[in-house]
Amino acid sequence: MGYLIPALRKSFTESKILVLHIENFKEEPLQNVYTLTSLDTEEIYKFLETHIQKINAERIKIIEWRPSLNYFKDTYVKILSAVTAFLKRSDAEKRTTAVFGKRWIKNFFKNIGNINHTLLYRQMKNPVIITGSGPSLEQALPVIQKAQDSCLIIAASSSVLALSSVGITADIVIATDGGSWALKHIYPFYRSKNESAFAVNLCAALPSQCANTAQLILNDGSFWQNIVLHELALPSVIIPQRGTVTATAVELALALSSGNIYLAGLDFSVNDIRTHARPYAFDNLFYGKASRFIPFYSESYSRSRLLHGGGSMDIYASWFKEQLSKWPKRIFSIGGNKIFEHGEPSAQGELKKTDEFFKASKVENSNNFCKRGIQTLLNALKQSEYSQNIKKELNSMLFSGENEVTERELETVLKEICIKALNE
Repeated sequence: MGYLIPALRKSFTESKILVLHIENFKEEPLQNVYTLTSLDTEEIYKFLETHIQKINAERIKIIEWRPSLNYFKDTYVKILSAVTAFLKRSDAEKRTTAVFGKRWIKNFFKNIGNINHTLLYRQMKNPVIITGSGPSLEQALPVIQKAQDSCLIIAASSSVLALSSVGITADIVIATDGGSWALKHIYPFYRSKNESAFAVNLCAALPSQCANTAQLILNDGSFWQNIVLHELALPSVIIPQRGTVTATAVELALALSSGNIYLAGLDFSVNDIRTHARPYAFDNLFYGKASRFIPFYSESYSRSRLLHGGGSMDIYASWFKEQLSKWPKRIFSIGGNKIFEHGEPSAQGELKKTDEFFKASKVENSNNFCKRGIQTLLNALKQSEYSQNIKKELNSMLFSGENEVTERELETVLKEICIKALNE
């Protein structure tokens, strides 16, 4: 009932105070105090995102009014859980962006220069199988083999090696990871002369060989990406960044098909010391380091503990659980997964050849896309209707996101990125 607010306002005069009420309560308006009355998790997320998007997690304090817990019980716990889940995920996203922001933008401008064919699509009715690289993928491989002729297969790049080891060819390989280590998953794809199409987030780390493959461009919906892709006349499908490639793959499957979606290798957990399905691109690294003093199994144990302790799997699992209520009731699991209902793919009509659903379109003069893209952003920065949005998005990726940046600072960094992208 707002008992805490005047005391907090008096003690912390410069702080922003966000108030979450369980029941409607009319309080006196105070400066820098913002109120929401809602039990809807999505509304709570939007409210928090609006007010704390530029604030680091260590500068945020959750203050509880414990009599509410005694009275409202589970409802109170639900709201508190939503707040802590949002803060945990938001903090992880900010730390990742701070580390990889410049690399993502450099990748984007480097990759648009390697696009020779884009992929256009029309929606189908066929079932879709999505493969991640979790240990349970091995159990699901026989089911996928049986169903591959009647289903569209979208494979995370990290799962391609395990699929190809049993003769399964994915229709689409999806790549979204911006780290250079992700290339180790893509190189085997080219060594096997696989003819799959690529669905790529252009901020991902992609090898130059991608120039020979038709690409379905995944646009994360950001303002700066839309401006550049529109100027270069590059078609794309808008799929927001989700932090994990398998979440992006599900969103893509929903856009491509109205059929059921089956997930394999999405474990969100470690199976003893096994972190991924075999064969896996990183295995050679561990075998190469193995010795009497550092046995392979000891290295595997250390890696599994590191992944388990990092908490990212719990964040992804929590996100998927929340999404289930928003997604259609046609997403199932093949193999070991505790989040989704289990099912087995069944043909919903005969699968036509992939090229009947996808059409490759040739791209001209992509070799100058990097310079044109940077210049497009610089020109947009000089236009008042665009500049504020662009500054806001690029500030969080290129700088700390804490302070305002000037147009000159952004221009300098963008030109540096363009030079690096052209020289790689």
